[in-house]
Amino acid sequence: MKWYQKLHWKIIIGMVLGLVWGIVAVMMGWQEFTLDWISPWGKIFINMLKLIAVPLVLTSLIVGVASLSDVKKLSRMGGKTIAIYLSTTAIAVTIGLLSVNLFKPGNSIPSELTNKLKKSYQASVESKTSNAKKAQSRGPLQPIIDMVPSNMIQASANNRNMLQVVIVAILFGIALIQIENSKSDQLISILDNANEVVLKVVDMAMMLAPFGVFSLLSNTIVSVAGNDIGQIIDLISALGFYCFVVILALLLHAGVTFPILIKFFTPMKLSTFFKGIAPAQLVAFSTSSSGATLPVTMERCEKNLGVDEEVSSFVLPLGSTINMDGTALYQAVAAVFIAQATGIDLTFGDQLTIIFTAVLASVGTVAIPGAGIIMLLIVLEAIGVPSAGIALILGVDRILDMLRTTVNVTGDAAVCVLIAHQEGQLGTPHLTDKDEPHFRMNRDDK
Repeated sequence: MKWYQKLHWKIIIGMVLGLVWGIVAVMMGWQEFTLDWISPWGKIFINMLKLIAVPLVLTSLIVGVASLSDVKKLSRMGGKTIAIYLSTTAIAVTIGLLSVNLFKPGNSIPSELTNKLKKSYQASVESKTSNAKKAQSRGPLQPIIDMVPSNMIQASANNRNMLQVVIVAILFGIALIQIENSKSDQLISILDNANEVVLKVVDMAMMLAPFGVFSLLSNTIVSVAGNDIGQIIDLISALGFYCFVVILALLLHAGVTFPILIKFFTPMKLSTFFKGIAPAQLVAFSTSSSGATLPVTMERCEKNLGVDEEVSSFVLPLGSTINMDGTALYQAVAAVFIAQATGIDLTFGDQLTIIFTAVLASVGTVAIPGAGIIMLLIVLEAIGVPSAGIALILGVDRILDMLRTTVNVTGDAAVCVLIAHQEGQLGTPHLTDKDEPHFRMNRDDK
């Protein structure tokens, strides 16, 4: 198979062409045509991924939990997964704080630009501040209350309630363990077949991926640039140092923390891991939504990385809900950057507060584009930095959102491989000459 026929190269080509089209559209005045006739295809692609997210989580997780046949094993795996997720998130926040304190990008922002940006994004700041205050006003146990739905159908109707769907699936899986095999086997077989059907739909959706990312990138460029491509250049030139620090910190976390997990704690080669997860990373980059990318992440971890469905169906949906390494890192950098730009000195205690708040806030961040901004406001309030300061970063947030989502998805996959290895449910390589590497599960290891 030629290189350009492989899925990840098709997606990369689509991204490059989308970037080129977006720039040309702004220069030629084709914004309306792009928004009316090209952007909708990106929305259709995202909708297809969201369409199958809930059925995929429900079917695969119920079957996965039921196949454990042991509630103790489930609790062990769950405790281990949450502990590793929180640990990697804390490491990500620490890397972000070290980077922003070392380079101090906020000190390079002139006061004139600060005032200009605040005026430009005043309406957006007020809207997001209102949402953040609602989140802050909740009681300390409200996140736990929100985890348990009062209506399963209603919970399944909204992808933002993915953690509720996970809880429902776990409850049903545990219930299946506790009834007689003669009664449970038939239902498990039906759900297993349903899961196979959903995975085929994932394959069908991925056929649209190159076209989807093309339209999504085109829409991003046109939306950010407006009528003047110079607006992007002005923003990046003014906030370029801040973007550099965020990107550097994200690269350090993705290029050091995750490879250490894979190289030293699993038998998998780094090249195998990154090649296997590449399509999911590219979809995450173009959609800016780890929730929408979840079906692709699950499929690639199972087919390309050899993770048993029993592990992937539990670890990945949980990760897309509570594991937001990239988002937490970004919140740390952004909070200190805004404090530096507005002349507020942060104490060591404030920095520790950022670590604690960012880790907890990332657990509650909805896996949709732009949700990190709302959680950033909670972090700012915790250290006494004016929330209006987010106006400084809103202009480039969309670009950085794409990158931090990619890190989020990569982290989910890395932890999934680690848990699978520790549970003896990571397959051995069985390479083919097809598009991606596939693996054969060694059942004797289970």
